[in-house]
Amino acid sequence: MTNIYLLEMSTVLVCWAVAGYVIWKWGPGFRKRGVACPERKARARVRAEQREAEFGCLRVADVKSCSLFPGAELTCSKACVPRL
Repeated sequence: MTNIYLLEMSTVLVCWAVAGYVIWKWGPGFRKRGVACPERKARARVRAEQREAEFGCLRVADVKSCSLFPGAELTCSKACVPRL
């Protein structure tokens, strides 16, 4: 009888661990993306911040860094955000 309870408890713990990993991996946060820069007409690697817009839907809210501006503050209009 106790073996069944241990099996059920371990199954629930594994399910919670998998759900936590999925949220951590594909949930809100910073992601590296590739995009064509509409201002410079070149390919760029950006670090985009994703936030939850509606229930179950992620949207890119901001661009934090760009390969076209290495080590510098972004001075562009961030027109690449709608393309992400």
